[in-house]
Amino acid sequence: MKIAVVQMDVEFGQPEKNFTKVEEAVKKAAENKADVIVLPEMWNTGYALKQLETLADKNGERTKALFSNLANQYKVNIVGGSVSSKKQDKFYNTMFVANRTGTIISEYDKAHLFKLMDEHVYMNAGNKMNLFELDGITCGGVICYDLRFPEWIRAHVLNGAKIMFIPAQWPTPRIDHWQLLLQARAIENQCFIVAVNRVGSDPANTFNGHSMVIAPWGEILISGHTEEEIYYTEIDLKEVDKVRSTIPIFQDRRTELYN
Repeated sequence: MKIAVVQMDVEFGQPEKNFTKVEEAVKKAAENKADVIVLPEMWNTGYALKQLETLADKNGERTKALFSNLANQYKVNIVGGSVSSKKQDKFYNTMFVANRTGTIISEYDKAHLFKLMDEHVYMNAGNKMNLFELDGITCGGVICYDLRFPEWIRAHVLNGAKIMFIPAQWPTPRIDHWQLLLQARAIENQCFIVAVNRVGSDPANTFNGHSMVIAPWGEILISGHTEEEIYYTEIDLKEVDKVRSTIPIFQDRRTELYN
């Protein structure tokens, strides 16, 4: 499976510019024969939370239409990072996933809202797990701050996920946590981690990328730099079963001790 990681800057409060940028990036990655194209968190608006009433994608309609058209046209899978969305009168940080036929196969609202960026003040938390199939492989997707909750990642893996996709807007001052936590999540869950962080800045934060793809043994297959770039790598899903049979942690769990 060839993965394309779209590490991009996000124009603060400028969805028109961001939709154009994403469309161009997806086309470029598709032309480079990617099987799965992965975007960062809140790429449509950035954290322009005070402007969500006018900027958030109503029911995700524009995002879903874009992904559906591009995925079907290029026969690629798109793990759409996340966008700010408005559903009824509430706002969410939402991931959409499209498969090669252009079908939207997953919609996930970020479960853990990040108080240091006032996300909880303006947005609502989701309450459902995010599992989906890409080319016959069970995958999971969570968003940014979700990474700090190992039990949430583990829940997806226990339900079959062999790849976890993690889009983010992870600020520069805590980038060391980002790298360490991603590697830990891969090793402890014996799965692939595909993590996409934005670059650039908004009025309150700076972001320096370091997008990563990590194998089940913890090997770093991609370690992005600090500029806009599309990174590519191929992953062999047989590695998941190989690692899990070598050190059978899921068989050796003692769940009666954990509660």
